Amino acid sequence: MRRQQLHALLAASAATLCLGGLLAACGGASGSGYVAVGAVGSVPGEDPTKAVPPTGKVVLVPLDGNGAPSGTPKGTDSPAGKPPAAGGGTGGSRDTDSPAGSGTASAPGSGSGSGSGSGHTGGAGSTGGTGSAGGTGGNTAAPTPVTPPQPPTPATLSVSAPKLADASQRWCEKVTVQFRNTGGSPASSGTATFATHIIGALGVDWATIESAQPLPGPIAAGAAKTKTYTVCVDSWRVPLGMHIDTRSVTASWK
Repeated sequence: MRRQQLHALLAASAATLCLGGLLAACGGASGSGYVAVGAVGSVPGEDPTKAVPPTGKVVLVPLDGNGAPSGTPKGTDSPAGKPPAAGGGTGGSRDTDSPAGSGTASAPGSGSGSGSGSGHTGGAGSTGGTGSAGGTGGNTAAPTPVTPPQPPTPATLSVSAPKLADASQRWCEKVTVQFRNTGGSPASSGTATFATHIIGALGVDWATIESAQPLPGPIAAGAAKTKTYTVCVDSWRVPLGMHIDTRSVTASWK
């Protein structure tokens, strides 16, 4: 009976030592491992006297097909019990040859771009947006339409009332007239026509005789010229006691 109890005690101690070794190889849930030295519950420097059950919570970690605890990175050379490198996770290894999601994007507004990613977490680069056209430098006022020059208006002559004066013969008289060009073109040449009346001794208007003389041209546009003409009729038309009277002057020009 005592031999069976001793064998049971030794078997329990061996199981406890194996479980402690596995826990030391796998590490805790936080990634920090430990190594059990001596039997559970033993006092340092003394031989174990009895098996003491663990006082903390025991976590059993299942083994994968390679005999390593699940969650341990595959292909790592770090010894058991050492924490993983800073920034390392429990997932698969990351490709560090090229940055994840690296890509080349065109400048804003160019409208083109490309991107390429490598590794497990790299994303494709975003394409550049289509840029809008720039301003023309402010609002430009519409140019004022240029009106083509109008052709000049033709010459237009106005004739003043004649001023009369006696000449040396009774069938002649001096007539002073002003010609003013109110048009837009010069009057290069023309004719002045005089209407001369023959007046009897008792004031009877016996006849009207017309005569013509050249204009004092050329007369520029907007200009005026004054000229004194000597106007005569046939002498036999004005017998003794009669006289002439030039009452109107007209003009024609070109």
